[in-house]
Amino acid sequence: MNFVADENMDAPVVARLRLRGHTVFYVVEETPSLPDPDVLAVARQLSAVLLTMDKDFGELVFRLKQAHEGVVLVRLPGKKPIERADIVLQAVTQHSEELRNAFTVIYENFVKIRR
Repeated sequence: MNFVADENMDAPVVARLRLRGHTVFYVVEETPSLPDPDVLAVARQLSAVLLTMDKDFGELVFRLKQAHEGVVLVRLPGKKPIERADIVLQAVTQHSEELRNAFTVIYENFVKIRR
């Protein structure tokens, strides 16, 4: 699966996804400080699901009706980056077919998918 990881995404999450064969465009490696609307545009151009910890993407998608290929919002406060990597990878593995064109929120004990 193709992902764009926002610059606030933990490097261990990106590394773990890449190890599992996913293609990940990591904003911090390619175009640091890219504004949120542009990050969403890159994800659309790459036909990729956006991974972020930034709730502002909810406003872009729901209030401003920005087109997207799918957004995954990671809400795991207090978790270490490696723990977040484990939880994100598990959620991506279990819900990969549902992530495209959906707004998904990953919490510690459940995943919420909204179309």
